[in-house]
Amino acid sequence: FLTHRGRPETDIRLKIGMTKAGAITAVDCEIVQRGGAYGGYGLVTILYAGALLHALYTAPAVKYRGYRVYTNTPPCGAMRGHGAVDARHAFESLLDRMAGELGLDPFAVRRANLIVPPYRTINDLQVNSYGLPACLDWVEQASGWRERHGRLPRGRGLGMACSHYVSGSAKPVHWSGEPHAVINLKLDYDGGITVLTGASDIGQGSSTLLAQVVAEVLSLSLARIRVIATDSALTPKDNGSYSSRVSFMVGNAALRAAEALKRTLVEAAARKLEVSPADIEWNGEQCGVAGTDRTLTFNEAVEAALVETGTLSIKGAWSTPPETQGGKFRGAAVGSTAGFSYAAQVVEVAVDEDTGQVSVERVWVAHDCGFAINPLAVEGQVQGGVWMGMGQALSEETSYHEGLPLRPNMLDYRIPTIVESPPIDVKLVESIDPLGPFGAKEASEGALHGFPPALTNAIADALGLRLTELPASPDRVLEALHAKAREARLGARMEKAKAKAEGV
Repeated sequence: FLTHRGRPETDIRLKIGMTKAGAITAVDCEIVQRGGAYGGYGLVTILYAGALLHALYTAPAVKYRGYRVYTNTPPCGAMRGHGAVDARHAFESLLDRMAGELGLDPFAVRRANLIVPPYRTINDLQVNSYGLPACLDWVEQASGWRERHGRLPRGRGLGMACSHYVSGSAKPVHWSGEPHAVINLKLDYDGGITVLTGASDIGQGSSTLLAQVVAEVLSLSLARIRVIATDSALTPKDNGSYSSRVSFMVGNAALRAAEALKRTLVEAAARKLEVSPADIEWNGEQCGVAGTDRTLTFNEAVEAALVETGTLSIKGAWSTPPETQGGKFRGAAVGSTAGFSYAAQVVEVAVDEDTGQVSVERVWVAHDCGFAINPLAVEGQVQGGVWMGMGQALSEETSYHEGLPLRPNMLDYRIPTIVESPPIDVKLVESIDPLGPFGAKEASEGALHGFPPALTNAIADALGLRLTELPASPDRVLEALHAKAREARLGARMEKAKAKAEGV
């Protein structure tokens, strides 16, 4: 709490131009972030906040000004949903408010601005796959939006929002020409395949995913695959587990390494059977000459491949294609990615007007992950992102008084527990990205951005009260309710005075 690199306090001023049909015509955004005492990664954070105003919806004109301010507080840096979470909260909340003023359904406004891939944004972000339409359709139907939105009893409401995120940066973080990701595969006489990777499994399940990719390409059981990760004496260097890059980039490197190993085994089997490699049918534990009964077991193919070479080491590498790396203008390096994920969600809340307590009753979230290599893990990642967004939206806050931190402990800094966690219904939408491994892309950060605005939009549906500050803690909700009541009383008195002055 005293030296963290958490999300910066952010002040946003946002203006959106919109036609009566809900189409966005222009965006004007100014963001000021409290960066703490050191620069750190702050420049990238403020750039992401502006760059990711794009690529979720069509935006024909955007003006962005971002300021990172030094303050006498702990430094801030990259945190899940890096740079874009607060900006998305402002954007989706304003879209909801504008939809209400125009008499449009919030879903209709989003659908009026959908992208048709392949699409190039005005700041040179390349969108190759886009599952947001299917995400919108599912959460609208699953939540009963058309039947229930605006029709629940006072104190209960539904809100919706959309979000997106990158699958790693398309721009290299180094300029030496080295690849974004490298995988080494080792094949030995026991028929086992060792995956050597520098990618850290920090709980996202990347080691399992890499084993799955290799096993899938080679049509082998996972029992033949083992993964050694982050042993600097053995494994190739990796850029790190951040920015949702590992599944996409390292997954692609693993896929290429496995394909290279498969070619080597097929060529060895062809030599053994005295035929052309094109004549070999590969079925994992067995291969053979197409149309005949001449076959080899996997172990026999391995023995043939290791003749005169011994243990085989096969390498696979991957770098983002130049067309996804953005333009050459200032700041173009930020926001570009080889594949954007997309998500839509609906949140149902209950608000106690006497205490200001907001309870999340249920969440429906659809996430476009491209292709779910490990569906159970993807579902868990989506739920985790929603849950983390719930923490920011309801209770988590760092604040200071005369330079001293308030609540610098895990008791007073409130993180949601299982008691506050609602049912989170997840739908995985598979848009099949042309660049992702088997079509896969980001699956752990994109769903976070949509929760805070979906929550505040739900509160607006429940009470007609629109919060512009987070978290929506009981004291903040009560203060807003009291302010609204004072405004209503003042308005009534002014109307009464006006009527008296006019002799009515």
